[in-house]
Amino acid sequence: MPRNIIKTEKPVILSGYQAVLKPSKFGYSLSVIVDQTIVDKLEEDRTNSLKWCESKLKNVKRSVLRPEPWEEVSDGQYKLKFSWNEEKKPPVIDTSGTQITDTSTPIYEGSTVKVGFWQKPYVLKDNVTYGTSLKCLGIQVITLNSQAGVDTGDMDVSDVSEMFGTTQGFKVGEPKVNNEHSVTDDEDF
Repeated sequence: MPRNIIKTEKPVILSGYQAVLKPSKFGYSLSVIVDQTIVDKLEEDRTNSLKWCESKLKNVKRSVLRPEPWEEVSDGQYKLKFSWNEEKKPPVIDTSGTQITDTSTPIYEGSTVKVGFWQKPYVLKDNVTYGTSLKCLGIQVITLNSQAGVDTGDMDVSDVSEMFGTTQGFKVGEPKVNNEHSVTDDEDF
C-alpha cells in the first residue's frame, strides 16, 4: 500500500506535553491542533487504509476497529498525536532547513510547527484488532513559545527540508527572544 504523505501547509500549534528533541520517560511525542481540512484528508485516506486492513483479517464480522488516531477538541479543531522511538526519530528543522540538534531547544506547547506525516494501517497479531496510526516524517519549527517552563522511512534532513521549503521564523543560529511578557517593578501580583 503506497504512502500518502500529508503535510500541514500552514503552521499548526503544539498542544499539551511535548517531547520532540529529548524523550520523556514515555519516549518521544508531539501533539498538534489541526483544522477540518487536514482531517478530511485523513478520513479519505483512512477509508482506503481500512479496506487494506480488512483484506488481511480472518473474519471481518468478528473484528474490532480501533478509533481514529485524532480527537475533536472543539468545533472544527482536532488534536493529532505522534510518538516514536530513537530508531524512528523524524528530522526536526528550522525555517531555513537547518537540522535542530540542540536537545535543549524549547519546543513546548504554544510553539508553531509544520508537520509531515502519513497514516499507517495495521492489523494486530491477534488478527482481530485493526485500525490506523499516524507516523511523523518530519517537523519544521516556525516559532518557539519561550514562556513555557517519527517511521521516517528513507527521509533524511535534506528530504524534510525540501518537503517544507524555507519561511520566516525560528533559525537555529539566530534565536530572537521575545521579552514583551517580562514583569516590571510597577506590576502587582
